[in-house]
Amino acid sequence: MARVSQEHLDARRRQILDGAAVCFARNGFHATSMQDVLKEVDLSAGAVYRYFGGKDELIAAIVNEVLASIRDVFEEAARQTPPPPPDVLVGWAMERVLGMGGGGRGKGGLAWEGEGGFPRLMVQVWTETMRNEELSAVMRDGFAKVRATWTKIVEGYQEAGMMRADVPADHVARTLIATAQGFAAQQALFGPMPVEVIQDGLRALMSVEPPR
Repeated sequence: MARVSQEHLDARRRQILDGAAVCFARNGFHATSMQDVLKEVDLSAGAVYRYFGGKDELIAAIVNEVLASIRDVFEEAARQTPPPPPDVLVGWAMERVLGMGGGGRGKGGLAWEGEGGFPRLMVQVWTETMRNEELSAVMRDGFAKVRATWTKIVEGYQEAGMMRADVPADHVARTLIATAQGFAAQQALFGPMPVEVIQDGLRALMSVEPPR
């Protein structure tokens, strides 16, 4: 019996993950059954269960890849010295993150169907963590790593004299992350919008001065 190459095994696992991500982004985690995934990837149950024990394992694998892709984007941004202003940096990062959807393929390898697929999938992930403690732990760990990266970016602003240094860098990092998360949530709930929207908003907020 011929041995199956590692390349073939990796490609088959990729096929299953991509198909599951398409299903989850389209219909949500709970409305998607393993039969839906089998139909999407056009494989037998035995072929899929060789790689994943069930839907929860598929969800966990997708969440880990999504978080890794997002972290890679922000770590790449953090390597710029000095970092671009927040409006430029957040806009650039959002373009990269949102570019994982629309039938495209993220840095981690996942593909999502339809415009706005990635934001919809992210909202599904956030909802799922409310009931799944294991996924919640994965999300907390992923958030901590992204927050640490953004804290370094803010410290770069402060060291370059681009931002006031009397506010804890972690507080600013959390606010920037919340802004990006909120923008992604709006995309999922209300439809796509250009990244220039969040860039313009940040520029306006950055220009606020105390009343004279």
